[in-house]
Amino acid sequence: MGKNVEIPLLTAEDIECRISTVKATGGSILLYKDARCDMRILDSVFGIYGWQRQNELIDGQLFCTVRVQNPETKEWISKQDVGTESYTEKEKGRASDAFKRACFNIGIGRELYTAPFIWITWKGNEYNNGKPRIDLKVKSIKYNSRREIVDLVIVDKDGNIRYSMTNKPKKDIPLKKDPIDDAFDLAFQEIKEAKSGDDLASIFNRWSGLQSSKQFISALTERRQQLGIFKSNEIDAKTV
Repeated sequence: MGKNVEIPLLTAEDIECRISTVKATGGSILLYKDARCDMRILDSVFGIYGWQRQNELIDGQLFCTVRVQNPETKEWISKQDVGTESYTEKEKGRASDAFKRACFNIGIGRELYTAPFIWITWKGNEYNNGKPRIDLKVKSIKYNSRREIVDLVIVDKDGNIRYSMTNKPKKDIPLKKDPIDDAFDLAFQEIKEAKSGDDLASIFNRWSGLQSSKQFISALTERRQQLGIFKSNEIDAKTV
């Protein structure tokens, strides 16, 4: 048998920032990779002749299968996942999303699931008429031996640090009269936007303070069923 192929960890340049939950005081940020990043890494690791992709409709859902070839044994391995449509180009969005998910299964960018909860506080005129206007990027990112994120710095277009995992200002966490309400709002918004079982597991683990809430568990279970995922040991253990 050949050696396992090492999938490189994403660099700061590979990762993009997307605003998730939006409030008047600030917003939560999700880290993601695009399809071009996946293709570049597939080319780098397996060569342009060493991987394939195929889309197919199964029960009305668009799936993507990515096949990669072991450079030593020449054996082909397949990974498949389903995509969800985007807000703009539905079919193109589904195809791209399915491809990116299949690449997650191969191991490309899986470390993003270890990202912390990221909250950015708006400054100046960054929030107008209910919409945020801000460009963010990852300045630096570090991982431990388990391929988990241990340090992360996000900056705006002017280079100002807006989030630091190891030196996060307390004021970056908005608190109102009832902090648990904000926690519920943010957690439920993340659940609504979850696109895979791994997303839901990450949300479940990150919001440990809500794990005793029946409402929180119910929302996770409902989203899991919407995605067609019928088994989750961690979540099921809390719903017994």
